[in-house]
Amino acid sequence: MGYVSAVPPPRTDAASASEPEAPDSRGGRRSVAVALLLGALGATVVLLASGRVWARGSAVVAGGSLPLSADGQAVTGLPAALAIVALAALVAVFAVRGKSRLLVSALLALSGLGAALAAVTAADDRRALDEKAATTTADTAARVAELSHTPWPYVTAGGAVLILSAGLLALRFGRTWPAMGGRYERDGSPRPRKAVVVDPERPEDLWKALDRGEDPTH
Repeated sequence: MGYVSAVPPPRTDAASASEPEAPDSRGGRRSVAVALLLGALGATVVLLASGRVWARGSAVVAGGSLPLSADGQAVTGLPAALAIVALAALVAVFAVRGKSRLLVSALLALSGLGAALAAVTAADDRRALDEKAATTTADTAARVAELSHTPWPYVTAGGAVLILSAGLLALRFGRTWPAMGGRYERDGSPRPRKAVVVDPERPEDLWKALDRGEDPTH
C-alpha cells in the first residue's frame, strides 16, 4: 500500500517566475513615478503662482489715485521657500535609506503642508499693499484703498497639496523604493590591477612599463 507525502514538492524557478508579484511591490514601483510627478509638478506650480499678483489696490497721491499690486513673494515668501525645500527633499529621498528616508519623506510632506497653510493664510493679506502705499505717499499712516485679491494664493495652495501628497506617498511606500546610485557604490576593497602585457619588440611599451615602475624583463 503506497503512502502520499504531505510535504509539498520543491518549487522550481519557472514556477516562481510565473507567480504574480506581491501587491505591495507593484504599488511601490507605481508610487515612485506618481510621487515624482506630484512633487515636481506641485513645486513648479507653487513657484510660478508665487510670482503672480495676489493683491491689487490703490493709493491716494496728490488728489488722485495710484494703482498698486503685490505678488506672492511680496505678500509671503514662505510658500516659495518651502517649495525649494520640497524639491531638495524629493531628490534626497532616493539617496538615503531606512530611517533617513522616513525623515526626508516627512520633511517633504511638512513642506507641502506648510506652503499650503501659508498661502491660504495670506490670501486676504493687506500688509504688503499698505507698506507700498506708505512708501509711495511718503506717509506712514497711509493705507491702501480699493483692495482686491486674486485666486493665485489658492492656486499656490493647490500646488502645495500636490507636494503634501508626494510626501505622504513617500511615507507609505518609500521603504520599497530603490536607492539612487546603489549599483555604483564601492565596498572599500581594493580593485585588482589588470596586468599590462609588454611587447619586448616595441620600445614604447618598454618605456611605458618603466614609467609605471614595472620591470619589463620579467
